[in-house]
Formats: sequence, structure tokens, C-alpha cells
Amino acid sequence: MAILNTLVKLAIPPILTALGYGLHCAYQHRCKINELRKQGVPMPKWNWFTGHLLVLQEYVERLPPDANVQLAMQTLALEKWGHTEVFLMDFWPVYPTFYMVFDPQTAYQVSNKYNLPKLPLHLKFMHPIVGGPSLHGMNHDEWKYWRSIFNPGFSGGSMMDLVPAVVDSVQVFCDILKEKAGSKEPIQLSLLTTRLTMEIIMKVTLDMDSNNQRVEHPVSISLQKILAWHSFWDPRILINPLRPFIQKYHSNLINTSIRKELEKRFIEMKQSEGQEKPQTGSKRGKSVIALALEAYLANPDLGEEKAVSETAVLDEHFAQYASYQIRLFLFAGSDTTSSTITYVYHLLFKHPEILKQVREEHDRVFGSDPSDAGQLIKSDPALLNSCPLTLAVIKETLRIFPPASTSRGELAGTHEALTDRHGNLYPIDYVGANILHQACHFNPRVWPRAEEFLPERWLVEEGHELYPVPGAWRPFEQGPRNCIGQTLVYNEIRVLLAMSLRSFDISPAYDEWDALKLQNEGLVSRLTRRFGKVVPNTVNGERAYQTEKAAYPVDDYPCRVKVRE
Repeated sequence: MAILNTLVKLAIPPILTALGYGLHCAYQHRCKINELRKQGVPMPKWNWFTGHLLVLQEYVERLPPDANVQLAMQTLALEKWGHTEVFLMDFWPVYPTFYMVFDPQTAYQVSNKYNLPKLPLHLKFMHPIVGGPSLHGMNHDEWKYWRSIFNPGFSGGSMMDLVPAVVDSVQVFCDILKEKAGSKEPIQLSLLTTRLTMEIIMKVTLDMDSNNQRVEHPVSISLQKILAWHSFWDPRILINPLRPFIQKYHSNLINTSIRKELEKRFIEMKQSEGQEKPQTGSKRGKSVIALALEAYLANPDLGEEKAVSETAVLDEHFAQYASYQIRLFLFAGSDTTSSTITYVYHLLFKHPEILKQVREEHDRVFGSDPSDAGQLIKSDPALLNSCPLTLAVIKETLRIFPPASTSRGELAGTHEALTDRHGNLYPIDYVGANILHQACHFNPRVWPRAEEFLPERWLVEEGHELYPVPGAWRPFEQGPRNCIGQTLVYNEIRVLLAMSLRSFDISPAYDEWDALKLQNEGLVSRLTRRFGKVVPNTVNGERAYQTEKAAYPVDDYPCRVKVRE
């Protein structure tokens, strides 16, 4: 008992010190936000204790429990702040305080004029997924260096060279769709598209023929395991003592696979140095990592350019940091592309007249036999550029269902400020900015008929009412930190649509899916549904709403697939 009393006495001072420090930080933060409020910075009703957390909660409660929180922010922004298109939200201590931006001019200041830095939070949040510092969270010279290393691999020419590899994977996807057609129960399309996009990104980045669509590759399995144990807010996951061990185990598996491929590419480069370069049609030597290795060995920042033969072993620092970037590409290149593919099919189903026009475009470009499209694209990848309506459909899908938003940190120690379209000032010495892509893309001042799916927006001439306002469309973000892989995304989806739209009819099957869930629900779920609060299952009338899971359609888009005659 005496020992216990002694331990309690020893513990009390540090506990009180920590509590006092926490209260001091809270008071200092709230004082700064209160000062901005007094200066007239637009913000919802603010509370000294909770900031704006209760305001956000009010809008979150309108949505299904698994809906993406960005949808709540979109509603709040468009309902309450259309007059400024910039407003402050204080989420501290759960999340940083940000100016919420959905004005294209102010967004330009965030991404281009000031190019606000990424927060340390980004590195911390992404660490379990990518393993270390990545392009997603790096800043300044470190970001510039690694972006320059990987830019050659994602250039337009390099991506066009890899289109034949994309065609091969898409052909497997079409074969699987044919096998699934007429299945007894609905299929979850996003599960198939994710396996497809993971296979493609592994080919493009690492030159790996993973056969991921047929037999899921260990890298894909481990990444999904890490994501399943990853959350920004869910306490059930965050406090689970197994979480760090499981994530670390699967992280090591991914690192081992990537390092093996890095070493393999490096050895191939050493063996081929001085030999005749491969022909243009050859796949070898054109992957992202192969071109990154070439850029690394030729980069003057590392000293004088040197031959591969003069480098005995792969530099450990480069190998480690390159692995982090590859892991980022695997994550971003599979999830966001997969969800976009699913939403393209969904929107074309909802707009059969546009689907008919896209199919007619494919007939004109690739001939009347859909089975010829793959070989034609392999022979001449530039044919994809002859499908303007197809590209317009992809862009309009990304406008309606952007896969993410972007946040940036403050410029501490400066007197800089963002300005809105009325000239109001928003100091950025303490508060960063979050560009709300959903709200940007549905801003009625900027987008005529914003709620409508109108691919013709992307086909009209400048001066037309529907012509997009510069800076208003931001799914890949804009400025120097725009998405490095956007050309690959366009190529993947264009190839997929060219090879599948005329062969299959894909239709949502949420009614069937919901009926199956009702049949299988337990007693607790039935009682909750009968006596509890009614939970919505749509967002603005859309059943296939975006979820917290990488903005995928809810339930991974249950659908029916039919082979067209």
C-alpha cells in the first residue's frame, strides 16, 4: 500500500504539469481565433470550448454514418458561405484550424501565389501507408528534388509508351466482367476496379506483372491490411494495441518487395550499360522506377553525372526514399483511380443519351467491332486523343465526384494574407487553408447548372456560358504540386472505356443489395432500425454517395453486368 501511495504521489506532479500545459495551449489557441473573429474573419458561431466542432457535427448528422466528411463541408459551405466563399473552421484539437476555400481566385493564392506548405500532420498521417517522407507531405527543396526524380517516369511520352501494358490489364478486366455477367447476386464493382488499378500501377511503377486481378499480389494484400488498420479519428482502431504491430509487419513486407524490384532494375541497368538500347516497343526500361534510377544517376545535385558501372551498389538513402514514393504511387494510383472509374460507369448509366454518344465516338475511332479496340490502341496509343467526348466525360465525372480535397499549412512569421473576391483579408501567419474540391466544383457562381452532368462543358469554346472558369476545376489540384500521375489516370480510364463500354451494360443494384442486407441483419440491427433514429442512406438523393473509404461509392457499388449483343 505504501508503494502505491508513493507511486501516486510521484505521478501527480507530471500529470498536473501536462494538464496545465494543455490548458495553456488551448487558451492561447482560442485567443488567437477569437482575435480573428473580432477582426471580422468570416466563421460560423464559435465556442471557446469546442471551436466549430459542434457546427461540423450538425452537418455530419444529416448524412449516412459512412459518408465522406467532405460532403458535410460542401453542404455547410454552399448553404452558409456563398457570399464570401472563404470562411474559418476551428477544429482544434482534433484537427488543425483552416480557412475553408471554394473561390477559384483564393484557391489560386493557396496553391500558386503562396504555394502554402504541407503540414507535419500530413507526414504523420501518411507514415503507416507510405513508410516515411513522401511527395504528399514533403516541402521546399526536398520536395523539388524528389519530384524532379520521378517527373520523367510520369511524363506524357513515358505514359503513352506504357499504354500497351495498360491494355493488357484492361483485357483481363473485361474477361472478368464477362465471367461475372449474369451472376446470381450483384457484384461490387469497386472491388474489381481496385484490383485492376493496383495491377496497372505496379506495372507502370515497378515493371511487375503481378496478375493481381486473378490472384491478389502480397503487396496489394499488405497495403489493404494497412489501410484497414488506419484511421484519423476512429478510436476503435487508434487505441487497439495490435494496430502498430500489424501495420509494421505489412509495411516490412511491402518494403521487401519494392526493394527487391529496385535492386533488380538497378542490376539490369548495370548489365545493359554500353549495349544497344532497347527498341521503342520494348517494355523494359520504361517503368517509372527505371526512369527514376536514370534521373538519380544523372542528377547534378548528387555530384557529377556518373555511369551506372561506376556505382557498385544502390545508394541506401535513395533506395529507402524511392520506396516511400513508390508506396505513395501504389496507394494513390489505385484507390482514387478506382473510385473514379466506378463513378464514370455510374454517371453514364444515369445518362443513357451521353452513353450512346460515347459509344458512337468509339465506333468512329476504333471501328464497329469492340474486340478490335485493344489491339488498335496498342498499335497506335495516340488514338486515345481522338476521343474528346470520352475525355470530357472523365473530367465531368471528376468534377461531380472529386476523390479528395487539399490542405496546406500557414506561413508563420509573415504578414501575408489571402484575399477573397471582395478584397477581405485572411491572415495566414497562424491559420492554413483547405481547398474544398466538392464545394469548388458545385459553386453555382462559377459553374452554370452545377448540379447537372454536362460533359459538353469541356467541349465548348471560350466565351460560351458553360466554358469552365480557370482554377475552378481541381481534382488533381493546380500549381507546382499538382498530381504527378494525372496523365496515367486519363490513359487508364480512356483505355478502359474504349474496351468495355460497347461490350457491357453496367447498372447499379442498390435495391437488391439493400434487400440482401435486410435478410442478413441481426436482432440488434433490426431493433435499432425499428426503434432508433432513422439513418439516411442517400446524399442529396444520390444512393452511390462517396464514403470515408477513399471516396469510394458506398458498399463498393453493387451492380449488375450484362454482355451486350
